[in-house]
Amino acid sequence: MNALTELAQNRYVSPVNFGVLSIGLGDFDQAFLWLDRACDDHSQWLSDIGVDPSFDPIRSDSRFASLLRRVNEMFLR
Repeated sequence: MNALTELAQNRYVSPVNFGVLSIGLGDFDQAFLWLDRACDDHSQWLSDIGVDPSFDPIRSDSRFASLLRRVNEMFLR
C-alpha cells in the first residue's frame, strides 16, 4: 500500500487500484471507501467490476450490490 501511495504522489493512480489492493489485504471497509470514490469519479476502471475476479472476495457483501447498481447506472447514462 505504501508503494502505491508513494506512486500516487507523482502520477495518477485510480482509486480502483487502491480498492483492489485493499481487497487483497482483507481490508474490505477500506476497499469500499476507495471503490465508492472511484464511482464518484466516474472511473472507467469500474466497467468490469461485475465479472472481474479481483472483486470476488467482496461480492457477498451487501455493499457490493449497492456499488454495482451505482456503477451500472453510471455506465447507462
